Amino acid sequence: MTDTAAPAPTAGRTTAPAPRPARTPRRQRVWIVLVLLLVIASLAQIVGPAVIPIGVASITVLPMVWGLLAGGVVSSQRFRPLGVDLQRAASAVMGIAVLLLIARLSVTIGPNIGLLVDAGPALLLQEVGHLFGTIVLALPLAVLLRMGRATIGATFSIDREGSFAMVSERFGPDSDEYRGTLSMYVFGTLLGAVVITIVASFATSLRVFDPLALAMGAGVGSGSMMAAAVAAVVAEHPGMQEQVLALAATSNLITGLLGMYVGMYVALPLAQKVYERLTRRATVSTAGTTARTVGAAPLVVTAATDVGSAAATEAPASGSRVRLLVSLPALVVVGTVVSSIAAGGFTWQIPLGYVLMCALVLIGLGVYRLTRGKIASLIVVTTVGALVTSPVSPIGPWLVDVLNTVDFLSICTVVLTIAGLSLGKDLPKLRSIGWKIVPVGLVAIVTSYLLSVVVAEFALGLWR
Repeated sequence: MTDTAAPAPTAGRTTAPAPRPARTPRRQRVWIVLVLLLVIASLAQIVGPAVIPIGVASITVLPMVWGLLAGGVVSSQRFRPLGVDLQRAASAVMGIAVLLLIARLSVTIGPNIGLLVDAGPALLLQEVGHLFGTIVLALPLAVLLRMGRATIGATFSIDREGSFAMVSERFGPDSDEYRGTLSMYVFGTLLGAVVITIVASFATSLRVFDPLALAMGAGVGSGSMMAAAVAAVVAEHPGMQEQVLALAATSNLITGLLGMYVGMYVALPLAQKVYERLTRRATVSTAGTTARTVGAAPLVVTAATDVGSAAATEAPASGSRVRLLVSLPALVVVGTVVSSIAAGGFTWQIPLGYVLMCALVLIGLGVYRLTRGKIASLIVVTTVGALVTSPVSPIGPWLVDVLNTVDFLSICTVVLTIAGLSLGKDLPKLRSIGWKIVPVGLVAIVTSYLLSVVVAEFALGLWR
């Protein structure tokens, strides 16, 4: 988009004032978000899971879903909604909360290296499901609904932060393809965790798939969606929690490592070709040159996790930052309370476990900054956590014992509650993109997960 000169004011006409940039919340106001997080997450954990029978199967609504829904209501209700600056602050805190979740997942990889070797190529082959799951069914549905070239951006993946960089590089930030990516991103941010929780819970309750295959399919490249899917599997198979977490974390890491290359060089071109074949018109898109024209700088995504805000990325000046000295101690307190509720009592090992996870997060953020973003913090957190808990680590058994006292599902409740508190600012975007993204988004997420599970199931059967 190019800048245009503003017309000079004339008699009898006033010029509208320039919009004010979103203010950065004062530290005192940030505590409003953190107190709300503590109260809502604690209440959600106290309410606990609810099992809804559906014929021969059932759906388990976990505390994390209650937290997400309650947080969303608080942030978007009309009586006294949460300020936009506080919602952006909630997004910033969520970034750190997701890193804590990744830290908890990372320590399940090291002790289960033998299991990962036994799984063999199934971990790699199930990525085929993530690659083709959205394109096989979601893309034709979007064509049928006449979404136009936005179809390409909305259906080449489930569209997390990295997708913005891919589509902006290939088609430009003012293209229909880019708007499709934004639509899918907003849908996934708002409803992705809820959708995948329902699907994973239903698939697990059928007792048809191996829990390990269900875990592999959970690694869709989104921390919140992975957590939601894994939580549903663990709820049905509590005795396999460590194995399920290990495979899901590794699968998600593989998706994160390969996702950018597969998306840029395989999935996105494939989606474009399939769309043009289905519409029987190979229209040459010239929007790709927009990023190189004057005043149209391409979108740069620097988030290390999948919890950033597209709006904040597009306009860094309007984003909110929350200091680590505030967010980390607050999350330790909130996490300790919620985990103690889940465990049925307090033990000093729970806050100690959170302190150890904070250490992993600080290491990851430190490497990210030292390398100027070349090495993502979530990869560092996962790798270091796996190494220090591996059989060759002298402190591995002690670390595993301590961190196992921190209930995994309780961390998911904290993460999705803070996500709910940031939802209000995204609701106008969801309304503006229209209803078509709803069925397309549902099909994209469901097929991406289920097709990946099916591929993993067959791969496990052949490898064993």
